[in-house]
Amino acid sequence: MLVASKNENFLDQNIDWEFPIPIAYGPGRLSEIGLFCEQFQISNPLIITDEGSKNLPFINRLITLLQKASIPSKLFFGVSPNPRDDEIMAGCETYRSGKHDSIIAIGGGSAMDGAKAIGMTVNSGANLWDFEYRKPSPKIGSKNCFPTFITVPTTAGTGAETESTAMITDTKQGMKFCLAHLGMRPALAILDPELTIDLPTNLTAWTGVDALTHALEAYIVPSLNPLCDGAALEALKLISNWLEIAFDDPKNVHARGGMLIGSCFAGVAFTKGLGLVHSISHMIGAEFNTQHGLTNAIILPAVMKFNLPTVQEKLPSISNAMGLNGSSPDLIIQEIERKLQYVSIPRSLSEIGIPLECKRRIAEKAMLDSATGTNPRATTVEEMEELTEIAISGAR
Repeated sequence: MLVASKNENFLDQNIDWEFPIPIAYGPGRLSEIGLFCEQFQISNPLIITDEGSKNLPFINRLITLLQKASIPSKLFFGVSPNPRDDEIMAGCETYRSGKHDSIIAIGGGSAMDGAKAIGMTVNSGANLWDFEYRKPSPKIGSKNCFPTFITVPTTAGTGAETESTAMITDTKQGMKFCLAHLGMRPALAILDPELTIDLPTNLTAWTGVDALTHALEAYIVPSLNPLCDGAALEALKLISNWLEIAFDDPKNVHARGGMLIGSCFAGVAFTKGLGLVHSISHMIGAEFNTQHGLTNAIILPAVMKFNLPTVQEKLPSISNAMGLNGSSPDLIIQEIERKLQYVSIPRSLSEIGIPLECKRRIAEKAMLDSATGTNPRATTVEEMEELTEIAISGAR
C-alpha cells in the first residue's frame, strides 16, 4: 500500500495499476486516450457527461484528442446530478442512433452512474430495473454484450470509476435504486490529476468530503473484507493529508493527485457496502436533486455520532489513519467537524433548501436503501427519522 505523506514524489509520476481494474494514473494521462482506444479496439465512442460539465475545457480537450487520433465521437450530456431513468433511455437512443461501439464517461459521479446504466441496457435487451442489485443478474452473452467502457473522473470524490454499480432515480417512485452487474466494470480508468486542478473550490470541498464519507462508512461495515478495509484506511490517510491542501492550493498537483487516488481507493472500499449517510442522502437527492457529495457531507456528523460508539474495535485504526492522538468517538467526530468547517460545509440540510416536513417520508424511503442493510448499527424507522431531522435542523 502507499504511505500517505505530504512530501511523496510518486504523485507526479505516471503509474499503471491492474487492481481492481486497469488504472492509468498520472498528470496528463488523458493525452494518451487515442492509444487507449486503439488498445481496446474503440472506433466510435459515445462520450457521456453531465449537463453541468458539457462546456468545461476537459470535454473539448477529450474530443480534440480523439479527433487527432482519427476517432469520431459524439457527446451526450443529458445526465442530471441525480441520474434519472428517463435520461438513461435518452442516452440509449443516442448510442444506437450514432452506431457507437463504446462509452467514455468523463466527469463526476453522475456521469459515471449514467454511463453505466446506459451501458447495461443499450445492447442487453433487459429492462433498466432488471439490474437492481437485489435481483438475479440478467444473463449477458456475446450477442448482447455490454459496450467497452472507459472512465475519466474529473472530481476527487465519486470513487465510481472502478466499479460496476450505479445509483439511478426511479421517477415514478421518487427513490434511488442501486443497479449493478459485474460485466459493466470499466475496461480502464484514467486518473489524471490535471483534470481536477480547475475544479471550483466548493466542488473540491463537496467531492472531497464525499470521498471521506465513502472511506469512513465502508470501513465500519460489519463484514470481513481485508482488501476493502485496507483500501478504506489508505483512502482515509490520503484524504486526511491532502483535502485541506487541495482546498487552499488548487493548483497543487500533489494534493490533487493524493485526493484522486484517495477517492479511487474509497470507491474500491465501498464495494463492501456503505451506511446511513448514503441511505438518507440518496433519498434527499432523489426528491430534491441536491448535489450528492454536499448532501453526504452535511449528514455525516449525525450518522457518525450514531454509529461510531458501536464500532469501538475499529476506532484505533480510524484514528491512526486520520493522524489523531486518541481514538474516542468524540475525538474522531470533532476532527470530522473541524474538517467540514475548514472547507465551508453548511451545518444543516435546511441551508440547502430541505424542509423539515419531509423527514418521515425520507426516513421511510431510506429504510429501503441498499446502504441501510450494511450499516453497522441496526436502525428503526423512528431512529432514521430522528437522524434525518438532526441533519435538516443542524447536524453539527
